[in-house]
Amino acid sequence: MKKLFIFLSLWVCCMHLSRAEDGYRLWLRYDKVTNKVLLSQYKSTVKQVVFPAYSPTLMTAQGELSRGLSGLLGAEVAKSETVAAGSLVVGTISSSKLIAAMAQLRPALKEVGDEGYVIRSLSMNGKQVTVIAANTDRGVLYGVFNFLKLLQTNKSLKALSIVDYPHIQYRLLDHWDNLPGARDAGKTGTVERGYAGRTIWDWANLPGAISPRYKDYARANASIGINGAVLNNVNANVQVLSKAYLIKAAAIADVLRPYGIRGFLSAKFSAPIELGGLKLSDPLDAGVIKWWTDKINEIYTYIPDFGGFVVKANSEGQPGPMDYGRSHAEGANMFAEALAPHKGIVMWRAFVYDNKVAEDRAMQAYQEFHPLDGKFKPNVVIQIKNGPLDFQPREPFSPLFGAMPKTPEMMEFQVTKEYLGDAGNLVYLAPLWKECLDADTYAHGKGSTVAKVLEGKVDKYSVTGIAGVANIGTDTNWCGNNFAQANWYAYGRLAWRPEQTSAQIADDWIRMTFNNDASFIQPIKQIMLTSREAAVNYMTPLGLNMLMATATHYGPGPWNNARARADQTALYHHRADSIGLGFDRTGKTGFNAVGQYNPPLRDEYENIKTTPDEYLMWFHHVSWNYKMRSGKTMWIELIEHYNKGVSGVKNMQSVWAAQRSKVDAQRFADEVHALNVQLDDAETWRDACLLYFQTFSKLPIPDALGKPAHNLDYYEKLHLVDKRKLDSEK
Repeated sequence: MKKLFIFLSLWVCCMHLSRAEDGYRLWLRYDKVTNKVLLSQYKSTVKQVVFPAYSPTLMTAQGELSRGLSGLLGAEVAKSETVAAGSLVVGTISSSKLIAAMAQLRPALKEVGDEGYVIRSLSMNGKQVTVIAANTDRGVLYGVFNFLKLLQTNKSLKALSIVDYPHIQYRLLDHWDNLPGARDAGKTGTVERGYAGRTIWDWANLPGAISPRYKDYARANASIGINGAVLNNVNANVQVLSKAYLIKAAAIADVLRPYGIRGFLSAKFSAPIELGGLKLSDPLDAGVIKWWTDKINEIYTYIPDFGGFVVKANSEGQPGPMDYGRSHAEGANMFAEALAPHKGIVMWRAFVYDNKVAEDRAMQAYQEFHPLDGKFKPNVVIQIKNGPLDFQPREPFSPLFGAMPKTPEMMEFQVTKEYLGDAGNLVYLAPLWKECLDADTYAHGKGSTVAKVLEGKVDKYSVTGIAGVANIGTDTNWCGNNFAQANWYAYGRLAWRPEQTSAQIADDWIRMTFNNDASFIQPIKQIMLTSREAAVNYMTPLGLNMLMATATHYGPGPWNNARARADQTALYHHRADSIGLGFDRTGKTGFNAVGQYNPPLRDEYENIKTTPDEYLMWFHHVSWNYKMRSGKTMWIELIEHYNKGVSGVKNMQSVWAAQRSKVDAQRFADEVHALNVQLDDAETWRDACLLYFQTFSKLPIPDALGKPAHNLDYYEKLHLVDKRKLDSEK
């Protein structure tokens, strides 16, 4: 009997240690610290917590701190109202007399503003304590999450002196989530470009049923500093502005509010017609203005801290002010005037291309918005995609950044990987975003980076913002793939402070999501940091873009020419012919997109010899036999880039396979499968594109560089989305 008891005890222990990780906890895994030396330090540093909390946000922070410490330290930490050695003192000057009495904190608190915080090791009345202090309750919440991160990532708590604050005011997740339709009975709505299940917003059962997932969503966002959520798709359904849905949206906003997150909505420009019964939606019509003013006032009765609207107008068939001969400024200002008394903002998207096919679609945003600089109300922000086209694996930064000194500009990144293999492929997006953020616009000379434009440091914007198209859905692990979670995490970190590095962020995410084993962290961080370049190489190397299959944007489709609009086809963008490949955007022989950039970029991109290889075919139509910097012809280098992409995925496979003993079985197996799929995708991309481009180049693919597995006809008939479904059913 005793042996049986010992056996069962060991079995239970082993089962606990090897329990499946389903990914639901994201990076907020508060498992007990395994490093005994650090655990001892943490316990001696945090013997008790002094944290008076009377507001919803402070109580939320207090609960998170208790939850985190009890998990990480393996025991509950005592609460106290008096200070002793080893106290963790938390609060604001208003909520804590102890914080108010610490004069040495005041210079730092003055620096951090409304949402920042200070974490500092101090001596109080001869007793060594640790302080988390802020000016507001939200600042305390952010400080608590970041203090817990120190423990999660095995940092020392000795001699702490952290002063941190967000560099961008509005840090939003945009949900391209649809309201439930007739076919969605019993289900939540779909997500446009969503790859992790359906929308987490259960509109049908709101406001009565509040999913616990909403709170966990809010926790995750608050932990990385996201302070706003746009609840519905930019291709908006007008019903979201109806009373029934405003009540539902208010219920979600009530859950988000204690976590410092404000609710926003996407508004459809034609709502006065479709919802209000008016005959028009002209932004200068008195009846239309009154309808929107009344509607906005109504929204604030349900959601008193409502943040404002995102508006997609006169783009991809959406209605807008240009339908009435009005400008984007006149359309945006109508919303802005109605929102201003409530301190709301309107984020007017610059992703526009009209019904007439342009000579160069990538130039349209600049052409439409640059002349309107200074004509927008102060609470209008122009929301600009990172590149001038459409979330491609690689684009130069949009020339609109830094080109509107009198009008606040905000970034729109895509966290969901619409053009990068959806949720299944390991593609860490921080390097893509950093490439844009660190790019120099030269708007006011050298050093006018995109990041500084967004922060209002180049032109003194009164409003600053950044938005990320969410990759979140109802899948248990939220994002469809464990590594896709890293993009949600990285977006929040960069939205808070764009100067952070991709490597720093990846290091923290790996430690919080997996473990603190250096032999695991370093190789995994390396494959994350190189994953985006691998994807660019096997999809769209050397500045190519928009080679994706029709509609799904997944899988190769360089032959795609079956669209009503030429600028939605691959042929429009890559312009392959017997001479060469790429889009001539020079001023001398092309459409002069280079002219939208400031010198010296304008001159650099104009000259094929000085254009960086990564943007070569974005700006130039390049001869198949053009001699590259490597000394090889463009055709050979194109082949080699595609092969590098495939090799990059093989390296990811090899690195991940070596981690079997360091990762739980479920997540290990999930990623093995995902990388197998990604390798198949990469090889398909390479072979399909090279065979297609070969029909123009008429040049051989050297045996040493590998022969495609099938003929071109096979790839033209292959749809990777369908193939994935078949493979998953096997």
